[in-house]
Amino acid sequence: MNTITGHTVTLETPLKRGEQFIDSITLIKPTAGALRGVSLAALAGSEVDALIKVLPRITSPSLTEQEIATLDLPDLIALAGEVVGFLSPTSAQ
Repeated sequence: MNTITGHTVTLETPLKRGEQFIDSITLIKPTAGALRGVSLAALAGSEVDALIKVLPRITSPSLTEQEIATLDLPDLIALAGEVVGFLSPTSAQ
């Protein structure tokens, strides 16, 4: 099961990068520049293409589009939930 602490998501299925495994990803609150070229409606709707474009800009360690495309679905959904949370005004959270 995914564990979300703050804005860190622990992956159910770690990503392999070379000899290293990435088992958790921290999301950084995006600025307007990080969202350039992407429809806010697409992000709010968790459209995969929009997530693949934005997540490399706001993840630590920085993931590539190819790595994001290989994420297991539950892990992508957990990351998408964090991204959608960033789009909500603080007063609504």
